[in-house]
Amino acid sequence: MNANLRIKDIIYPELSYTLMGLLYGVHNLLGPNFQEKYYQKAIEAQLKQNNIPFQREMLVRLNIKGINLGRYFIDFVIDQRIALEVKRLDFFTRKEWHQVMAYLDAAKLKLGILVNFSKPKLVYKRILNPRVKLISDSQIRDDSQV
Repeated sequence: MNANLRIKDIIYPELSYTLMGLLYGVHNLLGPNFQEKYYQKAIEAQLKQNNIPFQREMLVRLNIKGINLGRYFIDFVIDQRIALEVKRLDFFTRKEWHQVMAYLDAAKLKLGILVNFSKPKLVYKRILNPRVKLISDSQIRDDSQV
């Protein structure tokens, strides 16, 4: 991590910190040898247990100028702000980065976390979407009351 980076520079610092702790906890419990679906189930259970709002397998339609081009299913969208993509791979490639960027663009989200459970230590990448503005906590509360 960059020594000049401060907690105030991190996007959604409290939610990010809580989510990363949860992901490390799941990895510590299960280790690196299970199928992706079991990590997803464990993450879902931990999100519920910690009262963190989320959507699982969130459907996002890709529409351009009124034309439906297709759809995506994002593993998790955390608190309407963070896309979480769970993988079990030997290593990340540009393919996974592009997949998360496509999700962020289609869902109009600022932050994606790509996480890999297949190694002895949890591996993750934070991916920022420069085309989307940050969502404040008050905007989340306002949107959920509509």
